[in-house]
Parts: sequence; C-alpha cells; structure tokens
Amino acid sequence: MNHLHAAGHICVLKDAFMYESQTEIANLISTDKFDGALAIHLYKGGRLLQGSRIPFGIIFGGTDVNEDVKCEEKHRVMGAVLEEARFAVAFTMKMKELAAAEWPDARKKIYVQTQGIKTTPKETFDWYRFLQNAGIPTDTGSLHVFLLVCGLRRVKDPLYLVDVFSDWHRKEPSIHLGIIGPAVDPLFTSEVKEKVKRAPGVHLLQEMPQDDLHAAMKRCFAVVNSSISEGMSAAILEAMDLNIPVLARNIPGNAAIIKHKETGLLFSNPQEFVVLSKSLMNDPIMEKEIVTRAKDYMKKHHSWESERKAYENLVRRLQ
Repeated sequence: MNHLHAAGHICVLKDAFMYESQTEIANLISTDKFDGALAIHLYKGGRLLQGSRIPFGIIFGGTDVNEDVKCEEKHRVMGAVLEEARFAVAFTMKMKELAAAEWPDARKKIYVQTQGIKTTPKETFDWYRFLQNAGIPTDTGSLHVFLLVCGLRRVKDPLYLVDVFSDWHRKEPSIHLGIIGPAVDPLFTSEVKEKVKRAPGVHLLQEMPQDDLHAAMKRCFAVVNSSISEGMSAAILEAMDLNIPVLARNIPGNAAIIKHKETGLLFSNPQEFVVLSKSLMNDPIMEKEIVTRAKDYMKKHHSWESERKAYENLVRRLQ
C-alpha cells in the first residue's frame, strides 16, 4: 500500500473478512468510485471481486495454492477469478508453478515478485518490561528467548513445539518460548491459551505494534516458524533482516527462503528443533555466519525498492 501511495495513487485498505458477498463489494466500488482493485489471497479476497466492473489484480496468499486447491468448489471459484484478473503475483517460482499446474491458461499473467522487507525496530523499546509482561523472570542469568510470531490459526501450528519446549525449560530454566500474534481464529486461540497455561517456559504474548515487535525480535535469541503450510513468512524475512537466526519447520514455503545451515536452520520434528537450537547456542561462530549470510540474502532478494518498482508497473495494467 505504501508503494502505491508513493506512486500517487489513493488507496483504501479493506478486510475481506468484513464482507460476505460480491454484491457488498460491488456497492462499495460504485459508492466510492474505485478505479481498480488488488486482492490478497485468490479465494478469500479474489472471490469477492469475481464479476467486478473494475479491473483487478491478485496476490497469492499461500494457503490458496497450497490448501484451498484441494476443495473442488474453491478450486472452481479461484480458476474463474484468475481468468478475470489482469495479473497475479506469486512470492516464489514454486508458488507460480503450483498455480500454473492448476490453471495452465493463467501462466502468462502470473508474475514472481518476492516480498520486500523493511524493518523498523523502535529505539526506545523496553525489553525488561516486555519480559516482565510476558511473565519471563529476568534474574536467571543468560536468558534464551525464542519468539514464534504468527496469527493464531491452525495452519500456523503454534502448539507444535510447546511440549518439547516445556521439557527443555524444566532442565534449563533460562529457555523460554514466546508466542506472539493476533487471535485470527478465536476458537483455536482459546485452545492455545489452555495449552500454554499448563506449559512452563511457554508464554502467550499480546499482539503489539510492528516497531515494538521488530525491537523484541532484535533482542530475542532466535525466531521460530512451525507452520504446516506457508506462502512466504514475513516474520522469517524480518528476522533475517534484523540479523536474528531463524529456526523453521521444513516445509516448501520455508525451504524456498532458507538454505539449511547457511541462512537458517530447518527442522522436521520437535526433537530435531531442540538439537539444532542447542547447536546454535553452543556455536557462536556458526550463528554469526548464518545471520551474515541471511542478511546478504535479504539485500539481494527482498529489496523494498525492487518490490516498489514491480507493483508500480503492475498497477499500470489496471489503468
């Protein structure tokens, strides 16, 4: 949105979850006299623009091409939306290939543009207050705080590492896991709360402004991702940009951006996560090499400026 504002466009951001039908969106378009639209997620956002009187583009979310394609009705809707869209954006070549395999006629209109990342850690962030609010004691000497940053929904699987973390914390009380992010799925959030209550060393933290979150990430030992499915995790990229090591579940979306033992660490089960974390804690040279290479990778592949140029060019297709 910042990119489009910078190019002189007037942008209005709307949450697809607030709308039930295409009619509601059609009314919004005619009332506010929009000239074009850009939807994130081929199903959740795209279905509302189907049959729209204004030109639109799509940005794949991840779960649309990884999960929703398995449902026949969603597959049909997404195919129809893609047919109408002027263009579609995939974050990775792998994502483009998955979509093109499902809808071969759309291949020519799918562009690959990685996410551009810009981190803005707050200078005045109070790390000790953050730890106190999280219920993490600050008097245990060398703390190792791992942060799992995600919206609380099943596909992010935030409970995947809770049991091994608690076992590890019992043996080493300076080890903590903080889970932080918005309650996207209220029912699942209450499940997470119940489980975390009974898990020593694991803390569910309040959602916070992005500059505070970036500052907290900068002070933690490592950022964790345990998703079942992922398009391209912004939290992983932000951690890499902030020179913080990343430990991520070995799934295609994560493996597309992390080279194991080069720009981060990939684990296939909770036990392997603990083994890799310990190796990282005991080998500061390896840690330094990983964060240096990850930062280089970010500069090369996830430049905010390149992303800006790409979207400015794509939006011209809506004019």
